Amino acid sequence: MATEFTGTGDPARSMALLWRTSGDGGSRPGRKSALDVDRIVAAAVRLADADGLAELSMRRVAAELHVAAMTLYTHVPGKGELVDLMLDAVLGELYPDEEVVASGAWRKRLRTLARANWDFFLRHPWAVHVSTGRPPLGPGLVRKYELELRAVDGLGLSDVQMDSLVTLVNGFVRGTVGGVREKADAERVTGIGEDQWWAATEPYVAQVFDPERYPTAARVGLVAGAERGAHDPDRSFEFGLERLLDGIGVLILDASR
Repeated sequence: MATEFTGTGDPARSMALLWRTSGDGGSRPGRKSALDVDRIVAAAVRLADADGLAELSMRRVAAELHVAAMTLYTHVPGKGELVDLMLDAVLGELYPDEEVVASGAWRKRLRTLARANWDFFLRHPWAVHVSTGRPPLGPGLVRKYELELRAVDGLGLSDVQMDSLVTLVNGFVRGTVGGVREKADAERVTGIGEDQWWAATEPYVAQVFDPERYPTAARVGLVAGAERGAHDPDRSFEFGLERLLDGIGVLILDASR
């Protein structure tokens, strides 16, 4: 799956669109159009949710909205700015109850934060393939950052540690869910499910795999396969998250000394 990059459009134009400081989103003078930035972004998100970013184009969005492709450009200059708008819009879905990441013990708050981001990527799998090295600093992202910092505030950590901790948890979720999406993409492209692939491969593996040469792999692989099946992404996520929280607990304990 190809990676899209945020921040590839004109920064001034993107910021004006993200914060809606350019009137109706860039329409030209004259008769008011029924089309606006919000409708364009919503249509683009629907298409990306269904088919991925690789299949998204201004022409496809225009077709979804039953307008000429050039009509979109009076509102959104191009795909670069559109991706920024799409990502910021869906980030705004996170934490509808803002208090949920600021109440309870720190471990509960961070578990809630991680689970919310995990569910977010499952709803919008294309977002995993958006590189945010140059993040779109729109209201959705800024609100997300603010709320996630509140989840680690008051723990005795420095401001830099707070920022690093939020980055760590988000990075864990993104990396873990990326593996889930890779498997889903492989199934979509090949038409072969995970269990089918293993069943087809197993006879050939049995011919070449030497359990005496690889005794640990033979023992652990057999037990793990029987226990977890081909793959249980949710269980892997929970296991990794708990180990991550254990490590964060050590950091918080050190900070309190």
